[in-house]
Amino acid sequence: MSGSAGTAPLKVVVLGASGRMGRMLVRYCSQADDIDLTGAIERSDAPELGQDAGSLAGVEPLGVPVTEDLHQAIANADALIDFTGPASTVAASALAAQAKATHVVGSTGLSDEDAEHLRRAARHTSVVWADNMSLGINLLTALVEQVSARLGTEFDIEIVEMHHRHKVDAPSGTALALGHAAARGRGVNLENVAARGRDGLTGARKPGDIGFAALRGGEVIGDHTVSFVGSNERIELSHHAVSRDIYAGGALAAVRWAAGKPPGLYSMRDVLEL
Repeated sequence: MSGSAGTAPLKVVVLGASGRMGRMLVRYCSQADDIDLTGAIERSDAPELGQDAGSLAGVEPLGVPVTEDLHQAIANADALIDFTGPASTVAASALAAQAKATHVVGSTGLSDEDAEHLRRAARHTSVVWADNMSLGINLLTALVEQVSARLGTEFDIEIVEMHHRHKVDAPSGTALALGHAAARGRGVNLENVAARGRDGLTGARKPGDIGFAALRGGEVIGDHTVSFVGSNERIELSHHAVSRDIYAGGALAAVRWAAGKPPGLYSMRDVLEL
């Protein structure tokens, strides 16, 4: 696609291009007037290597074959969109930093060590990292922090999430982000108050704990509920994703926002100015 008059389209590479999220990102890029898909990356053993990324995504052929060579693809790119996994995200972060290309990261399950790699890369380029890129989830996160700050520890906080049977990490990155928001509202570190596993005779609930429960089944895209439970009342804040389009739309919004931004580690709250 061509950009608006006088503005060159942003050159974007999609990592994990043959997966469900990758195909949606390719489709969104192909439909955007201000974005050109210039690269589609997959792992070296992917059967889709060599196929046209547009055809795989269910749109017209784009003349962009799926390849394993991220180093070449990113050399002249403006941005990389990455919804893969920790190992590939860490590897891509170094290449994005070298190429001074924006790295939009929607990968989940990243460890503290993985996050440190993103921070190092962010010294050289703009990195937008979010466990969930939907507008609704980021609004929910802001609300959770506000409610948590205004309610005392006599209100118990429980976070329940449900995803499809294929998801490999638990709790979800979004659930953990909501937990961090709740902890920030209380002025504590989530690591010190998280209750992530209950089984058997666990004893009474500890005051101030933030509990997590992870459900898996079917093809559920993503449901998250944060409950603030008092002695005589309960407040529930929920978000239900009905389509992965919300993540692709958020990723493209992040690419557009980060264009021309100085190096730094940003979040969707920055993108949405929350």
